[in-house]
Amino acid sequence: MSTTQTLTIAPTGTWQLDPVHSSVGFEVDYLAGTFKGDFREVDATLAVEGESARLEGTAKVASVDVKDENLATHLQSPDFFDTERHPELRFTAEDLDLDGEAVTVKGKITIKGVTKPVALAGTVSPPLTDYSGNERIGLKLTTVIDRTEFGVNWNLPLPTGQPALANEVLIVGDLYFYLVEGD
Repeated sequence: MSTTQTLTIAPTGTWQLDPVHSSVGFEVDYLAGTFKGDFREVDATLAVEGESARLEGTAKVASVDVKDENLATHLQSPDFFDTERHPELRFTAEDLDLDGEAVTVKGKITIKGVTKPVALAGTVSPPLTDYSGNERIGLKLTTVIDRTEFGVNWNLPLPTGQPALANEVLIVGDLYFYLVEGD
């Protein structure tokens, strides 16, 4: 007989994202490789009350960071994120399930004004006290979405007829939180 013990994701309190040590990015197959980008301006809060938790986060679309300025501009255009009309990506979740260090987060993501349910999987580090006496935790989360479900439809056909850019996008979050208000 085996049992799975579900514990709280973090001690009770409000946890704020440490934007310096955190990253939120994406990876998508493009031509013969993988294209990667990050958002430099991200914010998130994890509110924990007993065994329930709520995770909310945003990323400023204008902060998309890729290796080419012209490409970053194209990603902000209506072909992709449409920064002028939709300046933020949003994520909210109230269903965080912890099994040891493995975590599943079910919530909703909003991209380009379209909100869809999404499930993220990953790990959570146990709370620790840093060199300044602050309590910290880390969440590493990933999910795959179909960008076309959010109206991100741009593509370029190759001579073979295949698209240059895949529809499936891997979203990767490496999130560091510190306790700002706890019991």
